[in-house]
Amino acid sequence: MATPICSISLLNVFLLLFSLEKGYAVEENEATKSYLHVVKVNSLLPTTACNHSSKVSNSLSLEVVHRHGPCIGIVNQEKGADAPSNMEILLRDQYRVDSIHARLSSRGMFPEKQATLPVQSGASIGAGDYVVTVGLGTPKQEFTLIFDTGSDITWTQCEPCATTCYKQKEPRLDPSKSTSYKNISCSSALCKLVASEASQNCSSSTCRYQVQYGDGSYSIGFFAAETLTLSSSNVFKNFLFGCGQQNNGLFGRAAGLLGLGRTKLALPSQTAKKYKKLFSYCLPASSSSEGYLSLGGQVSKSVKFTPLSADFDSTPFYGLDITGLSVGGRKLSLEESAFSAGTVIDSGTVITRLSPTAYSELSSAFQNLMTDYPSTSGYSIFDTCYDFSKYDTVRIPKVGVTFKGGVEMDIDVSGILYPVNGLKRVCLAFAGNDDDSDTSIFGNVQQRTYQVVYDGAKGRVGFAPGGCS
Repeated sequence: MATPICSISLLNVFLLLFSLEKGYAVEENEATKSYLHVVKVNSLLPTTACNHSSKVSNSLSLEVVHRHGPCIGIVNQEKGADAPSNMEILLRDQYRVDSIHARLSSRGMFPEKQATLPVQSGASIGAGDYVVTVGLGTPKQEFTLIFDTGSDITWTQCEPCATTCYKQKEPRLDPSKSTSYKNISCSSALCKLVASEASQNCSSSTCRYQVQYGDGSYSIGFFAAETLTLSSSNVFKNFLFGCGQQNNGLFGRAAGLLGLGRTKLALPSQTAKKYKKLFSYCLPASSSSEGYLSLGGQVSKSVKFTPLSADFDSTPFYGLDITGLSVGGRKLSLEESAFSAGTVIDSGTVITRLSPTAYSELSSAFQNLMTDYPSTSGYSIFDTCYDFSKYDTVRIPKVGVTFKGGVEMDIDVSGILYPVNGLKRVCLAFAGNDDDSDTSIFGNVQQRTYQVVYDGAKGRVGFAPGGCS
């Protein structure tokens, strides 16, 4: 057994790491705390009470809540009514991953002012996990929209809903009752912004849009301009969006989607004069917590930035370069080729996908430091799972990701493990791609509790811990 450590030294740290790697037990002390999370197992599960955040980024800062959690408030009566199972969540997540890989392959990829919006997480949404409330029309009507960093066009369901519409929380937008609504004509140069998205780009003289998501969800309708209201002092006239007349899929009760991608049609580009393509968010640690989405504002000195990868400039995605991984404070021995297919950061993908080579090393290193706990069978995309049902406290090795420029990010404990069957099956919250040539995806579970800053004007993405509190 390893000798208890009274003070930190290079030799003691080495011996301690060696003991853990061999599966030996160690005593908890200051040294172990530097590379282990010591947590109560019940903290890994969501609670029935809402843990209100103290985070206030400005006067418009509002909460992020999980669609099926206790913070949902106004639609609390719907909570859990259509909550998907973990198997459904992970299956839909894989659909999204497959769709991203297909989109990247088809594009020739690898074989001073600020407004803050209320964000709510909804795991049943097929095109993404988090929603935000915005105003559209004159007079303004509020809509709950999925926000998605991997999508461009913003759309909502509209009357008269000529073909099909799914059930949503709020009444649908009625263009006939808005004095600011305008259809975009087929002859307008603006129509070309959605030309690649639609097989038939016109309906009479009105421009049409068409979008489909990885799980089969879709929206088709009129391409239009409308007044977008984020707050009383943040109003944008002639905001281009989709007025959906044929919509179906796994959107829960959300009224549509808010595109936060990189092209001219996305929200950051359309509001660039005011917000300078700068936005940030903090995703809550669990369905019992809150977070926020902000547009514009000042960047904190605590944010560490990594440059956007030029390999993804022609796509809606924000590409990053992962240069290394660590488990329990030790960097994994990985060749550069393990990350050569590049990485995109995506608010709509739940679980981070790594190359098979990188994931295999990560999983093996994690298992070597978890031999005190009984392993159990895998689940869906997960193959490294444990039974914590007989434990009050567990010690979990820290997992770190290093991005280009030496930006190191220690994943929050809520982003390391994913409970799929209470405490009887808790799994390492990472998965491998099918092939090393597939682009890696940095998912939203691993982004939890961090302030994630997208600075499109300066071509960078930044991270700061403790973003929600």
